[in-house]
Amino acid sequence: MGLKSDYLREVKAFQPSPSYAANAVKAFLVGGTLCALAQWLSDWYGGVFAASPLAAQLWASIVMAGLAIFVTAVGKYDDFSQFAGAGATMLIMGLANALASAAIEHRSEGWTAGVAGQMFKAGGASVIYGLIAAYVLGLVWP
Repeated sequence: MGLKSDYLREVKAFQPSPSYAANAVKAFLVGGTLCALAQWLSDWYGGVFAASPLAAQLWASIVMAGLAIFVTAVGKYDDFSQFAGAGATMLIMGLANALASAAIEHRSEGWTAGVAGQMFKAGGASVIYGLIAAYVLGLVWP
């Protein structure tokens, strides 16, 4: 046995084993609650403002993204993410957090090189994938 394997064995003895079932339940409940909130907002916008379903969904998405940006700006999204696990990565909130945290972290470097450059690094893959997927689906969808 080498030094590396001995070290890894000793480290593993002191590492707590994660509770996969509890983490999965927490992620399901938090993610489901966030999605239910977004659906409620969509229904509310449709009912109160007589918005079309698409407009109501867009407004609900904007509110959910704004909520994620606000929680990121006050520095609590990391705590929320630690608690919720994968449930905190509801699509629009996870992307908004990634973009906002990149912008906040690099604002001292200026608007172009810092904020815009880092935001594009963080969200560029999502944007490019979305464009390519929309193009491909547009070609094959009747």
